[in-house]
Amino acid sequence: MFNTQTKDYLEWQYDDQKLRIIPWGSGLRVQATRTLFNNENWALTQNVQPNKVTLKYGKSESTITNGDIKATVDQYGKVTFYNTAGDKLVEEYWRVRKRSKKAQSEGDLTIDQNMVNQFVSALKIEGRTFTPNMAGDYCAVARFESASDEHIYGMGQYQQKDVDMKYCTLELAHRNSQASVPFAISSKKYGFLWNNPAIGQVSFSKNVTEWTANDTKLIDYWVCTGESPKQITERYTEVTGRPPMMPKYGLGLWQSKLRYQTQDELLKIAHEYYDRKLPLSVIVIDYFHWPHQGDFRFDKRYWPNPRAMVEELNKMGIKLMVSVWPTIDEKSENYDEMLTKGLLIQSDRGSRISMKFQGNTIFYDATNPDARAFVWNKVRQNYYDKGIEVFWLDEAEPEYSPYDFDLYRLYKGRNMQVGNIYPEMFARTFYDGMKAEGQNNIVNLVRSAWAGSQKYGSLVWSGDIDSSFRSLQNQYQAGLNMGMAGIPWWTTDIGGFHGGLVTDERFRELLVRWFEYATFCPVLRMHGDREPHTSPLGNDGGGSVKSGAGNELWSYGDKVYDILKTFLGLRTKMAPYIESLYEEAHKTGHPLMRTMYYEFPKDKDGQIIYDQHMFGHDLLVAPIFEYGQRQRNVYLPASEKWMNVYTGKQYNGGQHVQVEAPLEEIPTFVRIGSKVEKVFGGKQYV
Repeated sequence: MFNTQTKDYLEWQYDDQKLRIIPWGSGLRVQATRTLFNNENWALTQNVQPNKVTLKYGKSESTITNGDIKATVDQYGKVTFYNTAGDKLVEEYWRVRKRSKKAQSEGDLTIDQNMVNQFVSALKIEGRTFTPNMAGDYCAVARFESASDEHIYGMGQYQQKDVDMKYCTLELAHRNSQASVPFAISSKKYGFLWNNPAIGQVSFSKNVTEWTANDTKLIDYWVCTGESPKQITERYTEVTGRPPMMPKYGLGLWQSKLRYQTQDELLKIAHEYYDRKLPLSVIVIDYFHWPHQGDFRFDKRYWPNPRAMVEELNKMGIKLMVSVWPTIDEKSENYDEMLTKGLLIQSDRGSRISMKFQGNTIFYDATNPDARAFVWNKVRQNYYDKGIEVFWLDEAEPEYSPYDFDLYRLYKGRNMQVGNIYPEMFARTFYDGMKAEGQNNIVNLVRSAWAGSQKYGSLVWSGDIDSSFRSLQNQYQAGLNMGMAGIPWWTTDIGGFHGGLVTDERFRELLVRWFEYATFCPVLRMHGDREPHTSPLGNDGGGSVKSGAGNELWSYGDKVYDILKTFLGLRTKMAPYIESLYEEAHKTGHPLMRTMYYEFPKDKDGQIIYDQHMFGHDLLVAPIFEYGQRQRNVYLPASEKWMNVYTGKQYNGGQHVQVEAPLEEIPTFVRIGSKVEKVFGGKQYV
């Protein structure tokens, strides 16, 4: 039955099943439960007033309208969404044949009159089910009708080659190199947020779409509509938050490797960049610069004067970024206090240890505000007060050993129910602390994200990935889909992380192709575990971990160096354009890297082309994904005129062109008449 007493939302109940549809921003939020509704908003954190809202109650069906989206609920609880044009957007999947109690009591075997001329089924499958979970609450499933001609984008970062998520099954959980951001944009002109941080999965299959939370108290999702992917993104980020403005230093080259072992080594590299007149924005101190995990400070044997180091780097115009892990070693100077105060993740059974790497460690509980305050206070004392204003938040998933998600319990609840919120709260630890210190334009590099992470200055990177052309193509779709999921700041380890012999010609070609592509990514960042390794400097603390081979621009021979130097110069010349894209992301939520569909949704020929992308509105980039490839086909959208930036040749849009791609070139076209066109013009930038 419908509760007609509610004035701000629509409510339906039958027995212990309860449903609410709430106007939220420019969309509608659906909550369903068999217990009680709670006050958790999860990703829907921004206070945005709804549009014009109307409720209409009927005997067999009721409706709620918020602006240009409408939802209907029939007397049995089935929900269907429409836009104002009457197009059906999302429809719950019901295969149930119902009879009223009156008909049953009178022995009437016919279906209810309001089901005549509607599709009915004897399968007894409902659109929302709650199956008791004997170890928790319920395994909740929300089912929706599947459209075979639909394309689905977003959902975060998954290690696969497909940009279109239709017909994919995705784990709703974080792993190293996998970030579950459960927001999807459909070619059917709607956006869908699964507003539940529980571990689960989604299947966009041919016959049904199923969202599953393995252990939860309620189903919670949000739907909006829009005439374009851009409008959907704007409406989604309006309710989940938008990134701050990227600081200017974020536009250039970020230099990292596994790992600079001493203060002297890092400064030597920085001076080499400066002396070569190679503009360097950020240089990175990676993991195990500390005595123990969880000390949140430098090992003074190898990093004797951090403040002086920061000052010396600042004189060269270089920012220092420092890696911070959320792991607390039993040997850490902070372990006993954090354990006593309940600031560490719990284990429901077995060993309390949640990760074994260079020690027995437990992750701090980032969902606990007291734990966030404790960690930030240590970071502030030992890093921030010494002039370090950008951090590398590694192991942010967190990377459990093992990924048995049901083992762990957080301040917010069982890990199975709330675990996907962890990387967002890890980022919030630093964002809130830096904001309280008066810092604006906050950016921190984070190895995972969830819906809404963007508002905490999260620059997400794609984790410890393979060094191969196959991996490059996987990262390509990952970056595009992260942008479509509302995370516009994204980057990769150029050349991949695992492996890569610096003298190997095949790897050198991979590195070049990756660097060329990264020039047209939100952040240009050198990182990787290169071979051959060097030995550790000691047996404990900051000297206990080995380092990789050199990973600077000059580490791969003169030919590679000349190409990388050229593209670094191009990146520098594009800085005003890139800054404008960051400003657009800050104001609207639009990603810097965009699929052809995102930028040209009405271009039918370009909608399903996934091996080229737009860098903003004005640059079309077509990376090379195969070793030895020296040409490729490029599609030019019909609504514009384009210029090949290497030859200066102009083309009308709406055609495919074959483009040369020697090793020193990545096929790139600029929209004629755009402001960034003046950066190019033949080979002027070379």
